[in-house]
Amino acid sequence: MTSVTPCASSSSEVNDFLKAHPDIQYVDLLISDMNGVVRGKRIERASLHKVYERGINLPASLFALDINGSTVESTGLGLDIGDADRVCYPIPGTLCYEPWQKRPTAQLLMTMHELEGQPFFADPREVLRQVVSKFDDLGLDICAAFELEFYLIDQDNLNGRPQPPRSPISGKRPHSTQVYLIDDLDEYADCLQDMLEAAKEQGIPADAIVKESAPAQFEVNLHHVADPLKACDYAILLKRLIKNVAYDHEMDTTFMAKPYPGQAGNGLHVHISLLDKKTGKNIFTSEDPLDSEPLRHAIAGVLETLPASMAFLCPNVNSYRRFGAQFYVPNAPSWGLDNRTVAVRVPTGSSDAVRIEHRVAGADANPYLMMASILAGIHHGLVNRLEPGEPIEGNSYEQLEQSLPNNLRDALRALDDSEVLNQYISPDYIDIFVACKESEQAEFEVSISDLEYNWYLHTV
Repeated sequence: MTSVTPCASSSSEVNDFLKAHPDIQYVDLLISDMNGVVRGKRIERASLHKVYERGINLPASLFALDINGSTVESTGLGLDIGDADRVCYPIPGTLCYEPWQKRPTAQLLMTMHELEGQPFFADPREVLRQVVSKFDDLGLDICAAFELEFYLIDQDNLNGRPQPPRSPISGKRPHSTQVYLIDDLDEYADCLQDMLEAAKEQGIPADAIVKESAPAQFEVNLHHVADPLKACDYAILLKRLIKNVAYDHEMDTTFMAKPYPGQAGNGLHVHISLLDKKTGKNIFTSEDPLDSEPLRHAIAGVLETLPASMAFLCPNVNSYRRFGAQFYVPNAPSWGLDNRTVAVRVPTGSSDAVRIEHRVAGADANPYLMMASILAGIHHGLVNRLEPGEPIEGNSYEQLEQSLPNNLRDALRALDDSEVLNQYISPDYIDIFVACKESEQAEFEVSISDLEYNWYLHTV
């Protein structure tokens, strides 16, 4: 994969867009930080041409922000470099209309570069691009699609905790765990349909919404695309779209991994297949997936690197509360055919649609970093011709002990120590990521929870 060249975006893109949308007043310039939080600037319409020609300046410390938006100085991207700027350029094909805005507004995804023009190493999109480029030497393209889970929640919390929103139809709050229940889709039909229509207007290939297994929990399926960078762009933009459309319907949303005790968490599954660049054919294709050597090698690499990938797949303290057999969240490196209790599932549909479904990450993961770690494992397995062992049949939770890191501290240690991932992802970037997350962990650990007061204040 060739390097992204600054200013390569044709001015015809902006000309055509502004001509098609003469009412546009503002443009949101968006870039995703380490946590997958969208940040950036809002400009007036007249400044858009200049953005395509010269880019915009944003501080490098944007990629050293913790979940609260504070710079983590131990990353070295803050005061140590004078909080210096880098330049951000448009990502071609991402200029689109924001249908939820009261004033006509567009949006444009950006990516960060050094002042001399090279991609900036700490941009998560660049982290992914570097891993994807390694597949060029294998003559392979990557086809990917995300499944994103979220909760609709009330705009008013209950004693600081989330609660399901009242149904616009019945006025009642849902309490059932009726997975795939069409009636629950009907209760929030206007909001959910507006999400799909807004996605269509923005060119985001969201093709279905299903009811998940908790009150007001839903899943949006994105159609597969033969570009993992674009697949992640879509996932980032879809989250922003869902939040804004829900707010227009006087509801909030959460992609928090585990917002409710005793209910299912929010997952982020991804489907991946590999295409031969010359023929366009899926190299995993086989009448019997067990006979596909590339598939077995890819799965083996993913399973070997899964413990070290956990910090990217589950990047927050809350992420690890999501795991549990009753919620179909695998806690050991495992694989199987059409088995939803394993970490890596191979759907057994048509032979030309054989693919890997990775089922571990939470919806709080940064899609770029999640994808980078999974693809690193796939590449590692392919080039070293690794074998994954026998697939699991039946309930994997009854056959395998929990062995994946079950807390953020252990996950960060596994990432930092991983020789394999450090070959695919810049050790300098891993240092920045670990520094940010260790800072969050430390802040979390010095806080005192309500439960501690309830247990200890008058007891000990």
